[in-house]
Amino acid sequence: MVDSQRGSDIRACRRIQKKYGKSYYFATLLFPRDVRVATQALYAFFRLPDEIVDNPVHKVPSDIRRELRAFEKEWKRAYKQRAKYVLAKSEREKPGRQFWEPVLRAAAVTFHNFKIPYEYSEAFIAAMLQDVDKARYSSYAELEKYMYGSAAVVGLMMCYVIGFSDKRALEYAEELGYAMQLTNFLRDVKEDFTERGRIYLPQRDITAFNLHERDVAEGKKSDMLRRFLAFESSRARALYASADDGIPMLDVRGRRAVRVAAALYEAILDKIEAAKYDVYSTRLHTTFFEKCRIAKSVWKHPPQRSEQLSSVAVSVDLDLPESSDEPATR
Repeated sequence: MVDSQRGSDIRACRRIQKKYGKSYYFATLLFPRDVRVATQALYAFFRLPDEIVDNPVHKVPSDIRRELRAFEKEWKRAYKQRAKYVLAKSEREKPGRQFWEPVLRAAAVTFHNFKIPYEYSEAFIAAMLQDVDKARYSSYAELEKYMYGSAAVVGLMMCYVIGFSDKRALEYAEELGYAMQLTNFLRDVKEDFTERGRIYLPQRDITAFNLHERDVAEGKKSDMLRRFLAFESSRARALYASADDGIPMLDVRGRRAVRVAAALYEAILDKIEAAKYDVYSTRLHTTFFEKCRIAKSVWKHPPQRSEQLSSVAVSVDLDLPESSDEPATR
């Protein structure tokens, strides 16, 4: 009965990942089965509160906060009860909650099986709550604090699932989380503003390039806007490059899949740069065939980062105004 329930829970998680996380889902298939199943459970766990905030059934901020708090309360119960967790029928029938029970149960089992620190989940939920009320970030340092909860802890959890030989792997995992999140912010800058009123890219950077937030939100084409987006892209590139140094510290079974995941996300930056930083006309993404090509290339020939790091440094040096935050590098 327990095995049957676990299988049903993981299938629910897999459906969520396949629907929402195209690049993540593709890379997840390259993990060994136990890592793959755990990754699918974690992805679904992240997705549920993210949907509460970004595509809410409830439109009023106070109601969204209440729903997140309800999710947090149920997660605490699930974490304690593990495979025995059951969501009350009256709660399960509320709009948007149909997947709570299987996802929370699968995530709780995963947390305990892989000894993932519970505080990582607390940091993630705290970041989702922050999204309800906070729509601007003054500096990269302030944004990074938010990204720790929204993205870095994802990488930290994955380190425990994959296994690691050196605690420095956790620092590099944080950097990969920041790189992927910045890639999202660049790709979705128009959507985040028009649909949610948010501008994640640092206000200090916007000002340093003599821009106003409307220029960034609405994509008013100019050389300064291009340079600004190129600078933020270079910051993400530097983080991908630095994070790559931590992959050899992961268990050998998961290294190549992580490289593929990073390469698939970094390929979105390639798309952005090829479009001359026009992230406003269409939502840029990689096709299935591009994903296959990238995965095959990385699987056979892991990228050499030393040359890329030097090119990133040149790019940042060319476009960095003196008053802007320095890009994060190790």
